[in-house]
Amino acid sequence: MKKPLLHQVYDTDMFRKKGHELIDQLADHLEDKLRQTSKNAIHWNEPDTELAFWENFLKNGVENRLFPEIIKRTTYIHHPHYIGHQVTPTAPMTALTGMISSLLNNGMAVYEMGMSPSAIERVVTDVLCKKIGYDTHSGGFLTSGGTLANLTALLTARKANVEADIWNEGSQQQLGIMVSEEAHYCVDRAAKIMGLGEQGIIKIPATTDFRMDTALLEETYAEATKKGIHIFAIIGSAPSTATGMFDDLQQIADFAKNKKLWFHVDAAHGGAAIFSPKYKPLLKGIDQADSVVIDGHKMMMMPALTTALLYKKSVHTNVTFSQKADYLLTESELEDWCNSGKKTFECTKTMMSIHWFTMLKLYGEDVFDAYVTHLFDMGEHFAGVISEHPHFELAVQPMSNIVCFRFIDAKLSSEAQNKQNETIRKALLEDGEFYIVQTKLRGVHYLRVTIMNPFTTETHFNNLLDKICVLADNI
Repeated sequence: MKKPLLHQVYDTDMFRKKGHELIDQLADHLEDKLRQTSKNAIHWNEPDTELAFWENFLKNGVENRLFPEIIKRTTYIHHPHYIGHQVTPTAPMTALTGMISSLLNNGMAVYEMGMSPSAIERVVTDVLCKKIGYDTHSGGFLTSGGTLANLTALLTARKANVEADIWNEGSQQQLGIMVSEEAHYCVDRAAKIMGLGEQGIIKIPATTDFRMDTALLEETYAEATKKGIHIFAIIGSAPSTATGMFDDLQQIADFAKNKKLWFHVDAAHGGAAIFSPKYKPLLKGIDQADSVVIDGHKMMMMPALTTALLYKKSVHTNVTFSQKADYLLTESELEDWCNSGKKTFECTKTMMSIHWFTMLKLYGEDVFDAYVTHLFDMGEHFAGVISEHPHFELAVQPMSNIVCFRFIDAKLSSEAQNKQNETIRKALLEDGEFYIVQTKLRGVHYLRVTIMNPFTTETHFNNLLDKICVLADNI
């Protein structure tokens, strides 16, 4: 064994020196982006170009340039011109909690491998359950991302609402879930992983404003049942990803109760509104959900990935992956909150609970209210700016900080306008001053922004629209 090399790897003096240098580099990066010293939100490279750079850097790059190059060659999430995907500009303090997690590396599958983060996780999930409106019989845990959390919740729903022991014996009948056609694609993936197939994903059409059409629930349920499909769960979106529109959770809750279905809410993006008195009404009915997903890395200023999966009844946190029937579980097994390996897909997970706890301890719950409320307000404000502009139209009046709109040229056909907006988005990416994304809604191509930075202002909105007009003239 090359001991000198290993001593070098674990050299604390070198770690201290490099750590101080990196903190300074990251702080400079934050100042530069937040103050917009640099104009761009991204410096775009084609994938092959970027790959060639890093292949060469591994062989020939200067060691001291490693961290600076990584920082430079990224998308600048903290820049006010970043209004693209649903990824938060992390609170700087959570970069420090991320470092603690990475260095201490407590795996957290069992309590003795994560004593403080396991206890902290319980505190955090209790706070979230209380804000949802659950009583003291509720519970939950943290996991790595909304996709994994939604899959876990649906597995719990199947365990709770299907009499057959599918975990051990496999499925003997066609099972199904009900979900809006506008729901996040991870729900489809979860259903297919579970073996439901296309026929087991019962899509509810959306209204003109892209919300689940709850008037069709009874009819759709009857049709599926007639085909022999045993529906065991229904999912509400809070909000949907493409448009940021919230389903009517109260209507879905009433339907689920009537049909004895598991009611799950995918609130990965909008669940943080439980902290906003102004916008919590969008979540009316969420307290009646059997399970809820909320991402910390979307609207709660935390690094990816960290997601809360919360249950109305804490007993459900332990039964999902149990090898035994629920009625055979002992009281101690049901109350085993501190060994997360029994509750999640992950046998090992990061100490993600310290992100949530640090935000609560240093800034209090009000910081989530301030963040969510301001950004949702800015979504409405941007929509107003678009509505008053003669060259743009909205896809729908937004309910959150997600806004879909497009450039309009009346001289062009619908197909040509789609192509024009697609080309505008590509030109914006290559230009790099603004970072936005795109979506297609019922065959119409829209530009899509998610306002994630609290320092994005009306001036930035106007500058974006002006740039789009210039780009459109040059296409």
